[in-house]
Amino acid sequence: MSPTFAIFKKELKGFYLGPQFYMVCFFCAVIFSWIYPIQLSVFNEALKNAMFAQGAPQQQFNIHYGVFLRHLSYLNLMLIFVVPALTMRLFAEERKMRTFDLLLTSPVTSAQIVIGKYFAALGALGGLILIAFSYPAMTAVFASFSWAPLVIAFLGMFAVSAVYAAMNLFCSALTESAIIAYVMAVIFNVSIWFIGIGVEVVDSPLARQIFEHISLNQHLASLVEGTVRTNSVVFILSLILLFGFLCERVVESLRWRS
Repeated sequence: MSPTFAIFKKELKGFYLGPQFYMVCFFCAVIFSWIYPIQLSVFNEALKNAMFAQGAPQQQFNIHYGVFLRHLSYLNLMLIFVVPALTMRLFAEERKMRTFDLLLTSPVTSAQIVIGKYFAALGALGGLILIAFSYPAMTAVFASFSWAPLVIAFLGMFAVSAVYAAMNLFCSALTESAIIAYVMAVIFNVSIWFIGIGVEVVDSPLARQIFEHISLNQHLASLVEGTVRTNSVVFILSLILLFGFLCERVVESLRWRS
């Protein structure tokens, strides 16, 4: 068994065998179970009144835009706060308990440590996103829709959660306090969405193109609409690799200090 897989297996067990993960899933399920039926009801009323809304945008009568994308927006809002709660312990708690020192002195590289913990976090997030996906999926019982845009939209949301996980893992590696790691991670998650505001406030076409390229909101918008663009995939992978590299550098510095 490779060191990376051993770390991945250990951390994934820590998620799925611990109460914290299930508390988070239960909380999210309660929110979805409350909000999703309301969204369906509002969409149903909009369809009933469609003949009287001649000037209304036609997108609001499409279930993908009228229900599923709103569901994804609530999921994204929850992930901003949930992902830090799941990742804050991966480094910070181990450093506080001094068990991380044993890992640093074992025959495993810093990259293997980071990759193992990162993929374990993705495994936990995958379970959470599957719970969110089950709500639109169950809609197929009484409504017909195209599955391809829905699947691409949720894959896009998983990609965004992977960016959160990379940033938040980096925050966890910076401190021994899980609370500080959580606060830092939330700030990172919120801040990355404010970058896109630059598109609205700059006048230069070149500056607008730059802000559009580095705006996660712009890339997510195309994915949740069911469109996969190469520049969006490259940008998301670049963010993940950047924060993964920064996290690996922090872990390597801790190895030298110990």
